[in-house]
Amino acid sequence: MSMNKINDKLYLTKNQMDILERYDIEYRTKSIDELIFEIEDILNYEESEELDKLSMDLSEFNYYHNTNK
Repeated sequence: MSMNKINDKLYLTKNQMDILERYDIEYRTKSIDELIFEIEDILNYEESEELDKLSMDLSEFNYYHNTNK
């Protein structure tokens, strides 16, 4: 799985970018926290397995790469 640098705060795979684009979610200027928040907000109003999985994947990535242990 190849990660693409989107900005200084965000790395995404091509598949993740495709999902975000399908849902018209702007990601190029956001941090991973902002992106997770926006996805979760959408999930409050509609069901989407792929968005739910994306949110979990981003949260897991954020935890393992950006949390001080």
